[in-house]
Amino acid sequence: MRLDVWLWAARFFKSRSLATAACRAGKVRINDVIAKASSQVDVGDAVTWRDPLRNRDVLVVDLLQRRVGAPEAAKAYVDRSPALPTKEERGAVPMRDRGAGRPEKKDRRDLDELRGFHK
Repeated sequence: MRLDVWLWAARFFKSRSLATAACRAGKVRINDVIAKASSQVDVGDAVTWRDPLRNRDVLVVDLLQRRVGAPEAAKAYVDRSPALPTKEERGAVPMRDRGAGRPEKKDRRDLDELRGFHK
């Protein structure tokens, strides 16, 4: 089975084209070898890639011929990825109160200082 189809069918990517793009960028590996989108994936293969928040590591348990619901898709792999980082570990993003309007010059300076963009 094609790697990009399996990643899409197992619900790791929202579309097959996103899975293909990740493979083309060299971010997806099968058994520690960089894989193309057309690479064949088999039961027992270890598939790894970099998610926006963490490194993903899954073991293929079942080959899905089509996209299925999330509970069924979860049965097709064993997730060996590290736990998702908490919001505190990811860092807080400064937020404005809803309806506070557009930030003024002083507000923008304060936000830049919070983010670490000192001038």
